[in-house]
Amino acid sequence: MTDPSLPAQLTPLLDGLVPWPDDGTRADGPVAVDATDRLLLAHAAERVAAAGPGDVVVLGDRFGALTVGVLALGAPDVRGHTDAVTAERAIARNLDETAAEVGVGRPVRLVPELGRDVLDGARTVLLQLPKSLAELTEVAEAVARWAADDVVLLAGGRVKHMTRAMNDVLTDRFTDLQVSLARGKSRLLVASGVRPEARQAPPLYPAREQVTDPELLAAATPTAGGAAPTHLDVVAHGGTFAGAALDHGTRFLLSTAGRWPAAARVHDAVDLGCGSGLLSVVLARRYPDARVVATDRSASAVASTLATAAANGVDVTVTRDDAGGDLPDASADVVVLNPPFHDRAALRTDAAHRMFATAGRVLRPGGELWCVYNTPLRYRGSLSRAVGPTEHVAQDVRFTVTRSRKP
Repeated sequence: MTDPSLPAQLTPLLDGLVPWPDDGTRADGPVAVDATDRLLLAHAAERVAAAGPGDVVVLGDRFGALTVGVLALGAPDVRGHTDAVTAERAIARNLDETAAEVGVGRPVRLVPELGRDVLDGARTVLLQLPKSLAELTEVAEAVARWAADDVVLLAGGRVKHMTRAMNDVLTDRFTDLQVSLARGKSRLLVASGVRPEARQAPPLYPAREQVTDPELLAAATPTAGGAAPTHLDVVAHGGTFAGAALDHGTRFLLSTAGRWPAAARVHDAVDLGCGSGLLSVVLARRYPDARVVATDRSASAVASTLATAAANGVDVTVTRDDAGGDLPDASADVVVLNPPFHDRAALRTDAAHRMFATAGRVLRPGGELWCVYNTPLRYRGSLSRAVGPTEHVAQDVRFTVTRSRKP
């Protein structure tokens, strides 16, 4: 497989992008354009330059490098999907900042759902490889089902995060797979030739399972009395944390539910960073008279929570935003939180601190934040400053559960 160079006109354009909302000056901060972006654009340049309307789709763009890049290469339009709402906003910002260079009037449409709307008839798909095989499987399924017969999927990632299992996911759905040479510690997987059976196969995602962990069932029992459920159903898209299962941190948080506020005190409850929606279902069952709001920046998580709530017959309002930023002030009596500690493969706690600030803002006086986190992160001081007096409720080697009370 040949190793083309990045077209010269792209270099100054890409160098000018910023990892919005950061400005790119933090030594430990994200970068707007990485070696994978450049490698993808170099290999896709010839196809993009010859593309017609509706041919080019970008998946998993982080800050807009791929979207801006394919427009600069001559794509007449671009459709895109990226899981995080923060990435959508960064793409829009960098498109605005580069409008003069890439030209105006060529439509860019960012679609929050991964499906027919974004992929129908696509002939060239650029993908920043996701971190999980489940997410890659769902992407490969969608491309094989909805894209054109002659689609070429260019999937790029950092070599250290790529595995042979990714090759298997793609060869299950495409007849031809080529692997590029590594450049800048990145590599591409280029898949083509959609297998006919892949177009018709029932999708593996979203996955649905019955969960019977005793901590979950006890926490989901109404506090005013009633029978414990025999199981809860969880529905999870490929990009959802923990998938269709109960992760260890959430299980540890649920084990403390006997100390959560009484039903008489809870009129509004928030699942901040809702993931698959299991905590949302627990809140809705435990506090049947309360309004439950779930929020997450991930499109996969929002779709999963909506499906999980429907599967369990409970009413949950689900929104997609960054760290609960759209939630009204003083609107909740209890917030539950299992914050993320990774941004893709990088260990970062920025999102957790933004979520702590949100909890402090949205809780009413006397309201409580119940949070579980990895014990080595030692968040207690941050929680006290963001919300209010914080106590350790439970702790083991791996996890800590705290209760923070809004003064």
